[in-house]
Amino acid sequence: MVPAYARRLGLFSATMLVVGGIIGSGIFLNPAVVARRAGTAPLTLAVWGLGALVALLGAAIFAELGRRRPQAGGGYAYLRDAFGPLPAFLYGWALLLVISSGAIAAVAMTFAGYATSLVGAPEGAQRPVALGAVALLTLVNIVGVAPGAVTQNVFTVLKLAALAVLLGAGLLAPVDAAAAAPALAPAEGSLVRIVGTALVPVLFAYGGWQQTNFVAEELEAPERTLPRALTLGVLLVVLVYLGANVAYLRALGVDGLAASTAPAADTIARVAGPAGRTLVAAGIAASTFGFLDLVILVSPRVYQAMARDGLFFAAFARLHPRFRTPVAAIVAQGAWASALLLVGSYGQLLDYVTFADWIFFGLAAAALVVIRRRDAASGADAGGYRAPFYPWSVVAFCAASAYVVAGSVLSDPGNALRGALLLALGVPAFLYWRRRGVRT
Repeated sequence: MVPAYARRLGLFSATMLVVGGIIGSGIFLNPAVVARRAGTAPLTLAVWGLGALVALLGAAIFAELGRRRPQAGGGYAYLRDAFGPLPAFLYGWALLLVISSGAIAAVAMTFAGYATSLVGAPEGAQRPVALGAVALLTLVNIVGVAPGAVTQNVFTVLKLAALAVLLGAGLLAPVDAAAAAPALAPAEGSLVRIVGTALVPVLFAYGGWQQTNFVAEELEAPERTLPRALTLGVLLVVLVYLGANVAYLRALGVDGLAASTAPAADTIARVAGPAGRTLVAAGIAASTFGFLDLVILVSPRVYQAMARDGLFFAAFARLHPRFRTPVAAIVAQGAWASALLLVGSYGQLLDYVTFADWIFFGLAAAALVVIRRRDAASGADAGGYRAPFYPWSVVAFCAASAYVVAGSVLSDPGNALRGALLLALGVPAFLYWRRRGVRT
């Protein structure tokens, strides 16, 4: 009997996967960029609120997609069913080549930087610690989805606890007089342009909810669990993100936030001094370790789905008879991410394909239109969760995705061209695997 995925993840674990997939280190650091671009406290909060709306629309769309196609691979399965195997393959190709593996390498180095500073280790220890973290979490996720999910649950709770302390510190800190005053140097340009430029880092900070869809075949009752987890998880992140920004602005003021290189540490230091900075460093270490675990857990399910369709190495399609995990896919991902860590090229590669992630976001959202119509025509739509405000929710989310892609391309055309070339390399790979699959 061919092993199948084991349905071992309930609503709590699925919700923690959503939260863990969104919250990394960004909320501890990135609000300074948004404040610089927005220029005023009200506009800063408004941009974070607008990003929250886009995230909620995206989560609702992916919730319906997950209900209709509760299959391993998430976005890969939606793109394949709506638009054919080539765009789906290119999505998986980009994930393995750069997006997921590059993120693993980058986040592992971020974790190692904070972890080594906490224990006073020399700077030269960062890379070995990062490699050790990747190896450890690769092993954890080989031995079953449950151990990986438990690890994710623990570190997601820890990061939420750290953020709760941060919010409390922001409320207890003495109010900065500049917090209620206009910025000393208001942002220049039209309101549309200011909001647009500030929105890009916000949307990237809110991204990641779609990764829980990768493990749909390992959720208990995915048709119900996935929509609930996406809704609850994104709502929780929205509350945390908006609360964190209120705390930053209250403690630092918009100018202080815009000038800060570590807003979370600066905020808590106003209450707890150097000990507060240590606590924030520990929170970021826990947050990045949890995010690292999530990417290592979920992404190999995409490669397994590709191989199951005959579009990748056959070994990637096999599940371990005892652990029920795609061992070869997990090991290959860990090896490639470690190679990127060793050569140090992961940051540059990630810059190249950042825009591609949002191309696939938008395409997956558009896939809902095609899938809805096909289900209605075939009589397969038995009812269940539906994305609210359809089709306008899809239109709005696709427009936001297009904006991020256009902004990324215009801000650095050279990087976008290199990223497009990396994607284009997937076309001959797809043709090779397709011919190979036909022959076999």
